[in-house]
Amino acid sequence: MTVHTPTSLREATARLAEDPDAHLLTGGTDLMVEVNFNHRRPETVVSLRRVKELNEWHLDSSAGRVFIGAGVPFADMERGELAAALPALAEAARTVGSPQIRAAGTLGGNLGTCSPAGDSLPVLAAMDAEIHLVSVDGERTLRFAEFMTGPKRNAKHPTEIISGVSMPIARGWQGYAKVGVRNAMVISVASACLALEPDSPRLALGSVGPVIIRCTGAESWLAEQLAGGSVADTAAFGAMAAAESRPIDDHRSTAAYRRHAISVLATRLLERGLPR
Repeated sequence: MTVHTPTSLREATARLAEDPDAHLLTGGTDLMVEVNFNHRRPETVVSLRRVKELNEWHLDSSAGRVFIGAGVPFADMERGELAAALPALAEAARTVGSPQIRAAGTLGGNLGTCSPAGDSLPVLAAMDAEIHLVSVDGERTLRFAEFMTGPKRNAKHPTEIISGVSMPIARGWQGYAKVGVRNAMVISVASACLALEPDSPRLALGSVGPVIIRCTGAESWLAEQLAGGSVADTAAFGAMAAAESRPIDDHRSTAAYRRHAISVLATRLLERGLPR
């Protein structure tokens, strides 16, 4: 296995243009599991850990947006200014593996793998995040809904690198929750992110479909309820969310349990977010 370690985005994209089959590595928390179990062994790896441009983030208060480089680790999202700007992302980051995994794992890695169980992805979907891609041919930006095309599939071209993600600063309450087969360091069997933005509520589900699911029906119902001044039945919101999920039976859970879990998660998130 040959490993290249570029120190600039320009060098990294040039290297990838020469070998589009090379595997891009940020934290390595997904790839190393596959390598250790002999499920995968790429001939060439391009490590992005030393690319400075990917390890930066900034808030633009005047525009009301946050940019997070693809190489920023989850540990940096758990607290501080980033957590204050994106509370749901902070909650999702805290559920990612162990402290060692959070120090290595990144948004770019979650997006590159594009597993429906990726903890950050429901947050990106709920916040209508934009995914920034760069190659030797230039740059382009895709909405998250355009980027994830299936389980572990995305719209990134072979010669492109995910440079970062941008999304709006939270303007209302938002939260994230998931359930798994144990209480910590676990892949989710169902997850949900709820953002009560002033203009419209947003709900996204993970691990219950081939892609992250935006619950547009539940969102419309909740918007009408909030416009009327109160939510009469929070459990009804959970039931609508469960109805929009598309879970399957697999080795981690059953479809029936996942659907029930979504109902509970959505209900509890709404109850947490509503004014007392």
